[in-house]
Amino acid sequence: MNTIRHSLGKRSLVHLTLVAFTLLALFPMALVIVNSFKSRRAIFDAPLALPTPESFTIIGYQRVIEQSDFLLFFGNSLIVTLIPLTLVLLFGAMAAWALSEYRFRGNRLLMLFLAIGIMVPIRLGTVSILELMVGLNLINTHLALILVYTAQGLPLAVFILHEFISQVPKELKEAARCDGVSEYRLFFQIILPLIRPAIATVAVFTMVPMWNDLWFPLILAPSEQTQTIQLGVQQFIGQYATDWNAVLSALTLAVLPVLVLYVFFSQHLIRGLTSGAVK
Repeated sequence: MNTIRHSLGKRSLVHLTLVAFTLLALFPMALVIVNSFKSRRAIFDAPLALPTPESFTIIGYQRVIEQSDFLLFFGNSLIVTLIPLTLVLLFGAMAAWALSEYRFRGNRLLMLFLAIGIMVPIRLGTVSILELMVGLNLINTHLALILVYTAQGLPLAVFILHEFISQVPKELKEAARCDGVSEYRLFFQIILPLIRPAIATVAVFTMVPMWNDLWFPLILAPSEQTQTIQLGVQQFIGQYATDWNAVLSALTLAVLPVLVLYVFFSQHLIRGLTSGAVK
C-alpha cells in the first residue's frame, strides 16, 4: 500500500512539474498574443489583463498589413526555413546512415569534426562567412541564408539520427539485403520510416532557430526584398518611439506558423514513437 502511495505521489510530482514548466514556457507567448488585441494605453495600464470591449482593437494588425510588406517578409522566412530544413533532414539522414552502417578510414575523425560543429557556435565565424558570401556575390540573396542554416543544422542532425539508425536491428537490414533490396531502397523505404521520431525531433530543433534568427538575416540579407519576418518587425521599433500595437501584432503573426509546424511535427513524433517498426 505504501509502495502504491509512493508511486502515485512521485507521479503526481512529475506531472505538476511538467505542468508548471509548460505554463512558464507558454506565459510569454500568451502575453504577446493577448496584448496584440489591446490598445496602447491598455497594454501599459494592465498588461496581464484580457482585452475588454473598451480596450479591444486590431489596429496593430491593420498597420502591419498596410504599412509593411508583411507577406513578402513571411514568404522570405518560409523560403529560408523550409528549404534548409529539408536539406538538413535529407543530408543529415544520409550522412548518419553512412557513418553508422559503413566502416571506412576517417569515420571517427569525421564524427569528431561534426562534434566540433555542435560545440562551436556558428556565429563565431560571422566575419569569415560574410567575407565568403561577399566573394561569392551572395549578399542579399536567399541562397546565402539557406547555405548558412543548412551548415548550422547538419552537425546536430547527424548525431541524433546516427543514434537512432544504430538502434535499427542488424537482422532487419541483412534480411532486406538477402531479399535483393538495394542500398537506396533500404535507406529510403525501410530505414527512414523507422527513424521518424528522430526526424521529427531534428525538424523541431532545427526549424525554430532558423525561423527566429535575426543575426544572419541582418548581416547577410538586410535588403527590403530579402528581409525575413523577424527583421521586418524591427521597422516598427524606433529610437524614440515604438509602435507596440504593430510590434506585438507582427510577433503574433510570426509565432503562429511556428506553432502550427510544431504541432504537426509533435503529432508525427508521437505516432512514430507508438507505432510498431517491425511486425
